[in-house]
Amino acid sequence: MSYAETPLTAAAHQALQKLSHELPDACERLDYVKRMTDQAANKVLGIVESAQEDAQAVARQGHELSASLQRLAASPDLSVERARAMMRLCAAYAAGAAGFADRVKGLQTEIMMAQDFQDLSGQVINKVLGMLRPAEEPLQQLLAAQEHHAPSAAVEEQLAGVQTPDKALQQDDVDAMLAEMGF
Repeated sequence: MSYAETPLTAAAHQALQKLSHELPDACERLDYVKRMTDQAANKVLGIVESAQEDAQAVARQGHELSASLQRLAASPDLSVERARAMMRLCAAYAAGAAGFADRVKGLQTEIMMAQDFQDLSGQVINKVLGMLRPAEEPLQQLLAAQEHHAPSAAVEEQLAGVQTPDKALQQDDVDAMLAEMGF
């Protein structure tokens, strides 16, 4: 009985035919997921870099304000004018910190929105897996059955070392083998 006549080979052949028709669409979908992932990663990195600059400015201003308050508190001649000036600095810092907090909240929302592709990419990946899985089992079974029919030492001998043109498989050999298997 030839390989083309076995139910296992027929199932593998049918699965491969179906897969060959669906594979271009699957590749296109995976390219889409890759592009969306790249875009989201770049957007998130840009947002984080922007927030880091603002955080550094708020931290620097906080350190400067803290040092000024400590100097003012240690000063023996604290005037009302100096106290008011320091209160204005504190108010400006508090307003800046509140603005920074609002901006960070907005940036966090942007980061979450940048991840919206995740749901779509999960759906696309599931669809591609749905295309690949039906071909997986028949191919594994075919390969397992193939191992029982072909002597492994001969295969190892053919694969060992550098292939010379006179010993390498020719396209006609490959086509004949596939035809024998029903492909």
